[in-house]
Amino acid sequence: MSSTAVETRTATGPVAVVTLSALAVTLVAASLSGVLAPLVLDDPGPLVRWALPLARVASDLSSAATLGLLLLAAFLVPERRSTERRQQAARLAAVTGVIWFVAAGLVTFLTFASLAGLRLGDPELARQFLTFVWSLEVTRVLSIATGVALIVTTGALLARSRTAYAWLSVVALTGIVIVALTGHSAGSASHEDAVNSLGVHLVGVTVWVGGLLAIAVMQPRIGSDLGATVARYSVLAGWAYAAVAVTGLQQAVIRLGSVSGIASAYGAMVVAKTLILLALGVMGWQQRRRVIASIEHDGSGFARLVLVELALMAAAFGLGAVLSRTPPPVPESELDPSAVLSVTGFPDPGPMSAADWVTAWRPSWLMIGIALVSIGLYAGGARRLSRRGDAWPVHRTVLWVLGWLVFVWATSGAPDIWGRVQFSVHMVMHMVVAMIVPLLLVPAAPLTLALRALPARPDRTWGPREVILQVVHSRALRFLANPVVAAVLFFASLAAFYWSPLFELALTTHTGHLLMLAHFLLTGYLFTWVLIGIDPGPPKWSPAVLLLILFATITFHAFFGVALTGTTFVLAPDFFQGINLPWAPPPLADQERAGEIAWGFGEAPTLVLAVLVARQWFSRDRQESVRLDRQATRDDDAALRAYNERLARLGQQGRKDS
Repeated sequence: MSSTAVETRTATGPVAVVTLSALAVTLVAASLSGVLAPLVLDDPGPLVRWALPLARVASDLSSAATLGLLLLAAFLVPERRSTERRQQAARLAAVTGVIWFVAAGLVTFLTFASLAGLRLGDPELARQFLTFVWSLEVTRVLSIATGVALIVTTGALLARSRTAYAWLSVVALTGIVIVALTGHSAGSASHEDAVNSLGVHLVGVTVWVGGLLAIAVMQPRIGSDLGATVARYSVLAGWAYAAVAVTGLQQAVIRLGSVSGIASAYGAMVVAKTLILLALGVMGWQQRRRVIASIEHDGSGFARLVLVELALMAAAFGLGAVLSRTPPPVPESELDPSAVLSVTGFPDPGPMSAADWVTAWRPSWLMIGIALVSIGLYAGGARRLSRRGDAWPVHRTVLWVLGWLVFVWATSGAPDIWGRVQFSVHMVMHMVVAMIVPLLLVPAAPLTLALRALPARPDRTWGPREVILQVVHSRALRFLANPVVAAVLFFASLAAFYWSPLFELALTTHTGHLLMLAHFLLTGYLFTWVLIGIDPGPPKWSPAVLLLILFATITFHAFFGVALTGTTFVLAPDFFQGINLPWAPPPLADQERAGEIAWGFGEAPTLVLAVLVARQWFSRDRQESVRLDRQATRDDDAALRAYNERLARLGQQGRKDS
């Protein structure tokens, strides 16, 4: 048998195992759960009922394979004399991307048919689909995911560089995450936590499954680098497994409601997925302990383990596809006369007392999770330096932890609870996230710590350290880190956000709220970083110019507060007039108070920033003086003697001319 035939057989084996396992489990689970039973009203027909879960599992598996192949090309497989292996992985990603695009489009079409109660042969189906597909939230999100699949597929066909593969991985992740908005979680009473956990769950599952499938398919081409590739994947899979386990538990608690929910069809499939997860965890541990070490001597053990793992993963995908169509024990929504709940997804918090600023909490588990992971990674890096005898300033660690604790308070405490319904409290949250949190995080120098703690890869692949170096030396960051650009992004976005529909979008949608928080934090961090940051990056501007930019920016910030105070019309009027809080001040009066907060809040952070910039200015001058003194000692003050000789020559020339 030729080597090409062996490679083809080795590559198609995992695909066949995954496909057959997923299809079998999907059909069995769908039959037992009642998903395939005819609907009492507006039944779309057996073809739609049977095809929809199969198309969903095909979309999920192909998207995971596409992402895994792109991650393999960008970050996992070592680079030797050529980039042929990367390009082959990208070409395979284009193939799986085509399947993803077709399956995602089919899911969109079948979902619309199911919602409309129209059979596939109905002549009205195509016309209504083209007319209303963008009007329904579910099919609109699915259409966006289909468009993302097309972009990724096209990019995989055209891309040739590692940077392009990395960016395509990010785009593919985006297309996978937004599908979380279409599941049962999107309509649950615990809406935000459910959608967040499902989004993280999808990321973990697709990275985990897609990475393993990509390695299995590319194993013949990877060759002697299989051990290093699997070791790197194992670290990534460990993080993905933790994310899947934690978010899966959270999803079960939200959707099952109580222990009695396990007795339902939905609960039975949750139990089955849990058992599969535990089995995969044991296999992953065995892979890390034994299989990776023996790959160089015998790759057959790895191949057998991978086939079993992929079969179980595919079964989990099939169960997930059926779960998305199965009604959970906890209803997707609760009837409540409160306009606040219907618009924001949270109940009316009632009047706010002074003690609520400290005692009131409504945990946002995504934000808490981000903070905990950030603190944990930072502490791990500092500990690694300490173990090898390198010192890391304790005050930087304290600042980092304090910054994330303040962030958690702003996003899970009173600023978030009442900031959802009151403009003035919302402005407090904005100022804390955009000004206070970056002022604590930036001096902690996280990039410097990461570059010192993370190991370098000698084979020209991109690990975490290499990705950081690529970012800090990129043209994009050089442009964004220009102090003028950073300042414009910081203060101009205020007007662009509040005097546009974006403000109301952030108040009424979960996606808009997350994007708002990300924008506040990133623009605030960038502006603070260009002023006082000590991490590596583009060259720093003169402290005198930085002080000028700082005071100009704060002047515009104060102008924004004054303008908001004097505005005679309500911003986001449909939202604030729609919730009609009987205990809150009138929207226009509360808006005026928000302007006063924005006007006065920036004074203390500005003073701190100015002091820190001046301190760096003084420190830079002192270091320059020390450097010049040392140079004068080494060369016997050659620069001063040359200067005096030049003055003497000029004096002699002047006397001759006179």
